[in-house]
Amino acid sequence: PGHRDFIKNMITGTSQADCAVLIVAAGTGEFEAGISKNGQTREHALLAFTLGVRQLIVGVNKMDSTEPPYSEPRFEEIKKEVSSYIKKIGYNPAAVVFVPISGWHGDNMLESSSKMPWFKGWSI
Repeated sequence: PGHRDFIKNMITGTSQADCAVLIVAAGTGEFEAGISKNGQTREHALLAFTLGVRQLIVGVNKMDSTEPPYSEPRFEEIKKEVSSYIKKIGYNPAAVVFVPISGWHGDNMLESSSKMPWFKGWSI
């Protein structure tokens, strides 16, 4: 999700997409704001599905700012909550890939991060 002023651009791009990458902030309070009733995480996931995007990747960003940093329990908590929501709008959570990342430090962006050895999946 980004700034609300860019929703029009998001809709234009998403209407032509085959796959969406939904970036979710892992920071305390940030994730909760995005997944709340009027949050942008929910809004963007719903728009993507409504516009016909059936392939979804969720990047759980800012893993460096969790408490403790790179927290597997926080990642799993976010994965569980996002999975519950996207299932309600029509996605199959089992087919959605969740990747813990830190854009600031480059963790799991191009190669596996040594800071998250618990993550055995693939990197974006």
